[in-house]
Amino acid sequence: MALPNKDQIRLWGIAAAVFFLVIWFLGDVLLPFIVGGAIAYFLDPIADRLERLGLSRVAATAVISLAALLLFVLMVLSVIPTLVNQLTALINAAPDIARKLQGFLLERFPDLADSTSTIRQTLAEIGLAIQSRGAELAQGVLTSALGVISIVLFIVVVPVVAFYLLLDWDDMVARIDSMLPLDHAPTIRRLAREIDAVLAGFVRGQVSVCLVLGTYYAVALMLAGLQFGLIVGAIAGAITFIPYIGALVGGTLAIGLALFQFWGDWFQIGIIAAIFAIGQFMEGNVLTPRLVGKSVGLHPVWLLFALSAFGTIFGFVGMLIAVPVAAAIGVLTRFAIEQYRSSLLYQGKAAILPAAPDPVDSKPRRSRKSGGAGEGA
Repeated sequence: MALPNKDQIRLWGIAAAVFFLVIWFLGDVLLPFIVGGAIAYFLDPIADRLERLGLSRVAATAVISLAALLLFVLMVLSVIPTLVNQLTALINAAPDIARKLQGFLLERFPDLADSTSTIRQTLAEIGLAIQSRGAELAQGVLTSALGVISIVLFIVVVPVVAFYLLLDWDDMVARIDSMLPLDHAPTIRRLAREIDAVLAGFVRGQVSVCLVLGTYYAVALMLAGLQFGLIVGAIAGAITFIPYIGALVGGTLAIGLALFQFWGDWFQIGIIAAIFAIGQFMEGNVLTPRLVGKSVGLHPVWLLFALSAFGTIFGFVGMLIAVPVAAAIGVLTRFAIEQYRSSLLYQGKAAILPAAPDPVDSKPRRSRKSGGAGEGA
């Protein structure tokens, strides 16, 4: 006898509550394992393709690990030092930029010199708010990064977790599949395939978009002569996965820096703006349709809400799990709507009453024989 639906719903609800409680209490401890699992999930198709080419799973995992290690070493030797130097220079130049901004505003808006003016007071309040929020953000980042888990441990644990999960990925999936409830296994497998399709289309595609756009922005801004072009391009590319935020933050930062560096040279400033305009055109018309696709089922507004909600509740770990959870909720919601449309609650009497006969077929047909008898009578 199957378990009643009410008991099944209660058990699945308890499982979901336990999952979120574990994320709430052990989120920072689970961070390297979540990151390692995400890396393994991202690289599993490459390992499967290498297996189809004739390599064993161990050899495929070893090849991928060596390639990742080589890429990491090249980044440490070439790109990361430049990024760190530009970020340090940008932080050191922030006070000078602020002074130039103040002088620029005082020159064009003399009312700002009056401490009692509304504009001056509003700008002062905005500055204090940004300063307080920035201090809170910095303190939160330092506390979560240094107080809960050390960076060295994170760097060591993540590759190890990713290696072993990638090595045993297919076995783990098969083991989980064997433990599915027999009555619901086909439905769960179908939903899991849909969730995987959404994640594969969004995560893997969006990572590719971030890498391409980040490289384009960094190279183009450096060729245009922007002082902090590499760090601005890296920032814009890294947050491109958040709808509209990457281009907005990167474009505002780049154009703001260009105004201070090239003030008066409007052609050069226009080049900086054109770089981001071309990047947005490429993202919306070339990269996203080809690499992500339009059928992943993650609406930008839903994704923004998921990132904001999970980031607020669970912190940085919540932002990492926001995309897969949002994808799962989206698939489950579509499944629930599908079940609702096929239920009596939606169809009502139309699902119970037999279909009305066709008016043409309902007319009695008179045979030739009976007709002839009738005529003779």
